[in-house]
Amino acid sequence: MPEYRRILLDGAAVQVVRDGEELVAGDGRRVKAAAAQHLPPVVPSKIIAVHLNHLSRVAEFRIGLGPAPTYFHKPTSSLNSHGGAVVRPEGCKWLNYEGEVAIVIGRTARNISPAEAADHIAGYTVANDYGLHDFRDTDAGSMLRVKGSDTLCPLGPGLVTDWDFPGKYLRTYVNGEVVQDGSTDEMEWDMHYLVADIARTITLYPGDVLLSGTPANSRPVQPGDLVEVEVEGLGRLANRIVSGPTPVRSDIGAQPTESEEVLSTALGGDWEFRGVRPPKR
Repeated sequence: MPEYRRILLDGAAVQVVRDGEELVAGDGRRVKAAAAQHLPPVVPSKIIAVHLNHLSRVAEFRIGLGPAPTYFHKPTSSLNSHGGAVVRPEGCKWLNYEGEVAIVIGRTARNISPAEAADHIAGYTVANDYGLHDFRDTDAGSMLRVKGSDTLCPLGPGLVTDWDFPGKYLRTYVNGEVVQDGSTDEMEWDMHYLVADIARTITLYPGDVLLSGTPANSRPVQPGDLVEVEVEGLGRLANRIVSGPTPVRSDIGAQPTESEEVLSTALGGDWEFRGVRPPKR
């Protein structure tokens, strides 16, 4: 399956094609994939994410799934890449990973059917839809700071253009240990449905990204942790968590909180019922 990546090569942003362990630029230059400085594989005008889609995640939160998906927006300033540092701001505690498949639009899409959606998809990549749940109480449902803060949307390593989504595993690792183990088959709404649903009222342009949901067991990570998301046929996205050098300003705006809602979401929705207590920080 063809895989396209974007890297910094001799100071310029260059699209390359993966050839085994090497990346090949259009002019023939080659670089080892492991040594390349990656960029996000696409440059979207918008990033849209579904709230709940994987049935294991729905069961974890002990809630019913609505008749249709709901969504939130991640600003493009949250974009990050394979190998990039994910920053947990100083003074925040509840930064969660969420391994996902990202859909990348290839042709402008508006008012299309699910059956037509495949013709408007360029391909797929791996995503980690990080959530900074310290701001969950203050975002009034928008998820803007929870999901849209800087560095919280790593994509990559590459864009795979000939990938069929049914029956593919999705796994997240923290420091080499499997912490999420799901499948695209547990999605209530598939990739084509999501694209067509959004495109009913929002025009999707080439490069736009839709995040398709995460399986159960999203949990907090700490500075120093290596978080990797692997999707069968799409590759493995790796990022290290770092601590921000300065705290969130305290002289303006709502501050990070540690309410029941924050803890319940960060720790899986049923922590109080399982006798699990919040980890010490």
